[in-house]
Amino acid sequence: MNGWDVFTGSGTVPPGALVELAALRAALPGYDVMVTSHSRTHRFEATHRGNGPGTCCVISSDPADLWRELAGRPRPAALDGDDLDRALAAPQPATGAPLVPFDPTRPNIARAYDYLLGGKDHFPPDRELAERLVALYPGVRQMVRENRRFLVRALDYVAAQGITQYVDLGAGLPTSPAVHEIVHRHDATASVVYADNDPVVLNHLWALAAKGDDHINAVAGDVARPAAVAVAAQATGLIDWGKPVCLIAAMVLHFLDAATARAVAAAYVSGLAPGSHVIITVACGEPAIGAQITRTYDAAPVFNHTPADVASFFTGLDVIKPGVADARAWMPGWRTPAPYQQRPGQVLAGIGVRA
Repeated sequence: MNGWDVFTGSGTVPPGALVELAALRAALPGYDVMVTSHSRTHRFEATHRGNGPGTCCVISSDPADLWRELAGRPRPAALDGDDLDRALAAPQPATGAPLVPFDPTRPNIARAYDYLLGGKDHFPPDRELAERLVALYPGVRQMVRENRRFLVRALDYVAAQGITQYVDLGAGLPTSPAVHEIVHRHDATASVVYADNDPVVLNHLWALAAKGDDHINAVAGDVARPAAVAVAAQATGLIDWGKPVCLIAAMVLHFLDAATARAVAAAYVSGLAPGSHVIITVACGEPAIGAQITRTYDAAPVFNHTPADVASFFTGLDVIKPGVADARAWMPGWRTPAPYQQRPGQVLAGIGVRA
């Protein structure tokens, strides 16, 4: 049994229980914690990793019992009830990954992206934002699809190099083919850890992991906090940073300014073993269209990076041919990108290898 799984009965895990789960996992690093939800009730279960398989230390429908008996302190008052906004804003033990608030009245990065990909997990504000972007630049929908097609090619290439560990930063809502589906075509035992700081995304990813594949897991993690993400990923037991890993930063670094993105990328790269691969994609555009997009996009701050900026995110890596290129034209090993028609917006993509 994977201790990071979320199991559901006839119902889904309610938002309040999801926040309780994230907070408990942060407070109890030595325990595997899960929640079972059935109809309107849910039960929390914590198992010490030093005990035998299936030996549960505490099982209770009241999470305060786990806080008191295992964490050695009272349950934080801010977690009372199902007030998601208060719970997410409350100080939490050292996860390094505060979750973003769930608010269906405001657009959200993952949900708007899901809508553009043709998914189903979105609300009216997400759809409205996406349609505003499409109205500004109709190529937006094509860009997100090109990003997915590039990712499939890139992961096929990396898997063919014998890499068996994958960490997907800012994974977003599951789509098909998902990272684990792609790499498992090459090696069914390859480990995949998804990291995100959106509670809705995490709920979906934990439910995905709960389907019984012991090689998939998900952790709460903010892309901009590399050390915390690395610790959380390793804690799953699926990632060994002493061995080659494939790190995926697809469509996430444009949510950081260029200097921060460089620093964050460099921090991840510094912790990688030789032979590790890093996949990066970044949406960007000509100054005029980029300025309009950054003003319109209100789910989070977004930055229009230059090609030079994107190339700098690969510092410390040997970039494989054809280098950093338009995702439409990137083919592994080609000396130059494939021919493509220039347009105002594009997804720049590449793969770097840690020497």
